[in-house]
Amino acid sequence: MTLAQHTTASTATTGHRDRMLGLLRRRPPRTSLEAPLYTDPDLFSLDMQGIFATQWFFATTEAEIPEPGDYVTVDIGTLSLIIVRDDDGQVNALHNVCRHRGARVMTDRRGTTARLTCAYHSWTYATDGTLLHASSPGETFDRTCFSLRTAHVRSVCGLVFVCTAAEPPTDIDDLAATVTPYLAGFDIASAKVATRIDLMEEGNWKLTMENNRECYHCGGHPELACSLFATWGLTADTVPPELAADWDRSLLADAALRERCTTHGLPWDIVEHLTDRDAGFRISREALDKAGESFSVTGERLSRKLMGDLPDFRLGRTSLHVQPNAWFHGLSDHVITFAAYPVSADRTLVRTTWLVAEDAVAGEDYDVDELTHVWRHTNSQDADFVQLAQQGVSSPAYVPGPYMRSEDQVEAFIGWYTDHMIRHLDHLDHLDPGERS
Repeated sequence: MTLAQHTTASTATTGHRDRMLGLLRRRPPRTSLEAPLYTDPDLFSLDMQGIFATQWFFATTEAEIPEPGDYVTVDIGTLSLIIVRDDDGQVNALHNVCRHRGARVMTDRRGTTARLTCAYHSWTYATDGTLLHASSPGETFDRTCFSLRTAHVRSVCGLVFVCTAAEPPTDIDDLAATVTPYLAGFDIASAKVATRIDLMEEGNWKLTMENNRECYHCGGHPELACSLFATWGLTADTVPPELAADWDRSLLADAALRERCTTHGLPWDIVEHLTDRDAGFRISREALDKAGESFSVTGERLSRKLMGDLPDFRLGRTSLHVQPNAWFHGLSDHVITFAAYPVSADRTLVRTTWLVAEDAVAGEDYDVDELTHVWRHTNSQDADFVQLAQQGVSSPAYVPGPYMRSEDQVEAFIGWYTDHMIRHLDHLDHLDPGERS
């Protein structure tokens, strides 16, 4: 890059930064974002730098890479990572960029391999990223200087989080300490993957997350409404008359669940730190409707095997939300993980994984179609909602609208996002021009 080109790029970056700061700082509380923050490719790039290059995000589960050589790839914007278990059983996160001339090393979404080999010039790496082979007769160079670049990895009860920052936020330790009593009994690390589904949503990643953080739209989820109380997210003074009976039923179910949890020594309180830390999260154990066992039409269990060492099928759902890109449902008979991976300003990959007990047998203990029925339909409906939202915010008629009281967690997500982006963009202002581009 010439000096003139470098100066132009730096000026453009500064312009995008200043524009984005203005949009973020003038957002009124409890109001959706202005259109460019959902639609502009340049501001999307700043999202990737300010959120996904600085914060911990959910990548996969240990259950998906149970043996040495097992790997999955995770793509976020232009970033690609290989999450792989090495020969010592350690989980590593490696940048999916060959150290020769930058080619993508692994192109499949998942697999098993003894070595990571770039198809371009056959540079070959161990599963810990060490360069093993670089065939070029007569060439001598220090191969120890050309290992695959690494990212930080943290497993929390089998949930694998990754951070690409040089110094990752440390409050993930607080998250781990708080959620472990809720999650440990599921034994996610040793679970069996029943199936995975990738769904491309035609919308900005923040619209995907906003949609997940509220149930104001849950009237559009008839399958989910069979087991999830329609009053989720409401309070006593916000329940509409038509949901009064559901509200009363949910209170009775929650009281029964808390008594059962107390008997088994299991936590059930809501713990919420969605806005006051980097690794923002919310966890709780909440009752389900009808039989109260699982996400099914009847509320009954979908697998005959209990997860981990859980003592009872009727333990509702353990619900975990983690900023910026994940949510989880732990049922006594299975666990579902959801990850939102931003692809572009108007596209987001949602990856859903269903986990069952390690010894559960497909066709005998569970049926995959029945296991996935509710959330296959719900995810598809959500994708339609997100696409409608993206189409709307892309219109010149769009004006940011207010969040309802039942959308408190949407406000919490957008507040977290806004605060972190302002902090990041303010930091850019103190860098030399060359460091901004």
